[in-house]
Amino acid sequence: MDRFAEMQMFVRVVETGSFSGAAERLQVAKSAVSRRLAELESRLGAQLLHRTTRRLNLTDSGRAFLEQAQRILADLDEAEAAVAQAHSALKGRLRVALPLSFGLLHLTEPIKAFMALHPEVEFDLDFNDRQIDLLQEGFDLAIRIANLPDSSLIARRLAPIRHIVSASPEYLQEHGVPLLPHDLSQHVCLAYSNLANPGIWHYRTQDGAPGSVQVPIKLKANNGDFLCQAALAGHGLILHPTFYLREALRSGALVPVLTDIVWPELNAYAVYPPTRHLSSRVRALVDFLAQRFAGEPEWDR
Repeated sequence: MDRFAEMQMFVRVVETGSFSGAAERLQVAKSAVSRRLAELESRLGAQLLHRTTRRLNLTDSGRAFLEQAQRILADLDEAEAAVAQAHSALKGRLRVALPLSFGLLHLTEPIKAFMALHPEVEFDLDFNDRQIDLLQEGFDLAIRIANLPDSSLIARRLAPIRHIVSASPEYLQEHGVPLLPHDLSQHVCLAYSNLANPGIWHYRTQDGAPGSVQVPIKLKANNGDFLCQAALAGHGLILHPTFYLREALRSGALVPVLTDIVWPELNAYAVYPPTRHLSSRVRALVDFLAQRFAGEPEWDR
């Protein structure tokens, strides 16, 4: 078996998480995948995977080999695509990880528009708020909302993600309007549980002075849509990204408070693994999204 086929087989096993998944994708027998992996490990003189009855785990050697194998395969795909696409349209698969709510609210139309421009591009979309490993899980691109730490990934900023505190008119009529950040400690609050400290809300005053307030939490959830619905029903105050709240604020169903306070601002990024030759499909999608989100976000206008 040639080295290219061995690398391709190993990468497919890792991407699918099983011999049977790799066999299905490569259209070969499961026994052939198991045998070829054993032959690859024997030739390399190193174990690449720990096998259990339930899952496969990469060894340190396997992780290093995976990174290099994926890079080589990506370079080969890019070399072939560069020749083919010099005289034809973009084509091939794009596997993209998207945050659930932001993806549904604000990426559906851009992706539909991109598909209309490039009908031969196939999308495989994963809507999920979990932190995924792009290399290990075989994603071409991810959209992340964060203050990104230093990493080996390449990131391109798409849009600012601002936050405000708001509540329903009924809640404010019953409990009063907070006039200072520390008034929030006397209110009922709803919090996003995926944060490191959901009960501590950080802010800056207009002159830039930092501050924080510990708020009593009536409800925590790891889904922003659910929290928004709870706020609309009058269950408390939320500190939420503005991209969730556009329609509720415009209609008056939610009322912003403490608007002279600057609440945390994150960013939406397109992130992708570094390769010597970035896939033309990934490059085209990132450029397209950057253009679509250029300037002030439409949900903040």
